[in-house]
Amino acid sequence: MKKRETPQDLLRLAENLVVFGKRHGADEVEIAIADGSEFSVDVRLGKIENLVEAGSRYLSLRVIKDKRTTFATSSDLAKETLEILLKKAIKRAELSSPDEFSRLPPLSPKKIDISPLMLFDPEISELDSKKKISLALETEKIALQDKRITNSHGASFTSSEIKLILANSNGFLGQYDETHCSLSVGLQAGKTDNRVEDHWFSSKIHFKDLEPPEEVAKKAVERTVRQLKPRKIKTQRVPVIFEPLMTSWLLGFLAACISGVAIYLKTSFLVDKLGQRIGNEKITVYDDGLMPGKLGTRPFDSEGIPCQKTLVVEKGVLKNYLCNSYAARKLKLQSTGNAEGTGVSPNNFYLEAGTSSPQEIIASCEKGLLLIRTLGHGLNPISGDISRGAFGLWIEKGEIAYPVSEITISGNLGEILNDIEMVGSDLEFETSICGPTIKIKELIVSGD
Repeated sequence: MKKRETPQDLLRLAENLVVFGKRHGADEVEIAIADGSEFSVDVRLGKIENLVEAGSRYLSLRVIKDKRTTFATSSDLAKETLEILLKKAIKRAELSSPDEFSRLPPLSPKKIDISPLMLFDPEISELDSKKKISLALETEKIALQDKRITNSHGASFTSSEIKLILANSNGFLGQYDETHCSLSVGLQAGKTDNRVEDHWFSSKIHFKDLEPPEEVAKKAVERTVRQLKPRKIKTQRVPVIFEPLMTSWLLGFLAACISGVAIYLKTSFLVDKLGQRIGNEKITVYDDGLMPGKLGTRPFDSEGIPCQKTLVVEKGVLKNYLCNSYAARKLKLQSTGNAEGTGVSPNNFYLEAGTSSPQEIIASCEKGLLLIRTLGHGLNPISGDISRGAFGLWIEKGEIAYPVSEITISGNLGEILNDIEMVGSDLEFETSICGPTIKIKELIVSGD
């Protein structure tokens, strides 16, 4: 049996392939290697439905010759195989169209100290499979003890450990290790003609930060049963309060609209809006790839550009698009360290917290909707228009009155950013795109 390569072997492999590619006619070469292991278990009603425990290695390469670019991937990391793949990629580049913006980024003099980023937790690798399975089983078991819960969509535990290596012909050579773990459960409550469902999850880099089964189950139960016996409402324009997960969804739409790729393709309503006001003074948004221990943190992006803290929106004024090096060249800007594959991805993208508690925000609403879940698509980045099916809790005289369903919320992202009246203090980094509770002055809530 062939001996498995060590991390140092993989690092040398990446370096040697860069040299090999240059020697065989490539102008520029980029080699990325991912070496990791994953575990996932799905349980339902106390039984294991799916179990995966596997290791994987994966190499991707980019070759540029005469401003013509080709890509290739392989899960076979044998040196001979990769050299053949690389030579074929160089040959194939001759058949593609030239692009004046196609080139690797120059080597940055800036170096990121990886250790303070807290990306790796050795405790995750020490967890045995029985412990991981028991976490999922226990979470579901606790949730089903609540008599209001009538069914389970299942509970899951996942974990991963991965080493990422990147080398290119401009002199970049970097590597880092990261871990991840998550625990979740989905539930159903109510009878046949009154079924409601929801879920909760916890996702972290460090196992000690993961919410315990009791907490995940409790939140999942609360989020599910609060929707029991929903009512219908008439179509009307009312204030709408977004829970943090809904604010995260809204910010995900904003992130797509300020992507440099969307901007140069002119598929965003925010084209040519740098330096202009796109929201009111309550809105300040950052993208920060260097926050210790957060889900979107990394020392460098997929092109080797050091990650950074980027001010995206400052008190309503659009300050930066998120760019990889290609988008930056097209737009005559600088890369923000947000390359992901051939595209752009936010790192830790968040709305800065305000000073109001969620309770104060709800109390400020005479009549309106607390938005708790949406479904469907209904997002148009070219216009900023939003129209999605929704579930929520109706507010009367500053208090939660009853759940509502079979509704649609409609509005426009540009108008929403200008109509945010209150920003909550409850910013929690449960996901890499996140925000606190927010109150929108008015949206169309369509019902009967």
